[in-house]
Amino acid sequence: MRHTGTLTPQFFVTAPQPCPYLAGRQERKLFTALYGDNSVALNDTLSRKGFRRSQNVLYRPSCADCAACLSARLPVADFRPSRSQARVLKRNSDIVRRSNAPWATEEQFELFRAYLDARHADGGMAEMDEIEFAAMIEESPVRTRVVEYRLPEENDRLIAVCLTDLLADGVSMVYSFFDTALEKRSLGAFMILDHIRIAGDAQLPFVYLGYWVPGSPKMAYKARYRPFEIYQGGRWLRVDRPDAVRTDEHPLSSTPILEQVAEITSRELMDDR
Repeated sequence: MRHTGTLTPQFFVTAPQPCPYLAGRQERKLFTALYGDNSVALNDTLSRKGFRRSQNVLYRPSCADCAACLSARLPVADFRPSRSQARVLKRNSDIVRRSNAPWATEEQFELFRAYLDARHADGGMAEMDEIEFAAMIEESPVRTRVVEYRLPEENDRLIAVCLTDLLADGVSMVYSFFDTALEKRSLGAFMILDHIRIAGDAQLPFVYLGYWVPGSPKMAYKARYRPFEIYQGGRWLRVDRPDAVRTDEHPLSSTPILEQVAEITSRELMDDR
């Protein structure tokens, strides 16, 4: 179903499908397409409103009876690594980072396939082939980089990759994958910590992590980086204690689609065009 008129971005709603994070629930997304000269500004603005990018689409969960998916970001200036996170940085001091244009390679795809087979064999991306992988990497109408992590002492071996968007107020970690055999390196954690450094070096205030879902083991790792902020009730809220966060699951608590679209297409969005 389509919402909004012709002078603003067109928003659509997906049909309900099983939630990948919370068993027994149905997922629904509000989304719009990214195209044309306004893509960068639209990505910047909607990222601040809890949206995420997937290729040329921006989406946000908009479930009928659940509001558990919360967009999360890290305020770079306030972040202090824990002792274990400091050890992760030290442990991976031999890694070299390289930031490249969004161009897919066979080497990346081989690492991606091994990662999916080891961690997400039954997930929604499990059947992705090389063409679909290339589309995920290369079909970006915004400012995107492929951040590679390599081991120079092992013939420059590729061990981790993050598809990263550059926003006006931060960096967004769109999708990352790594060599799961290197478990002691905690490469997933290392990439988040390194993106905090990337944002800090660029004097950007935030690292956008995607969605944090309280109660979902898959998403629990995002709450280990503190403080963080969540987008809830139309504004960003600081979280120092993740266990104190509550999501209202009563059906009447979910904002109707038309009200969400009206809020998104308010003066703030029009002024950014």
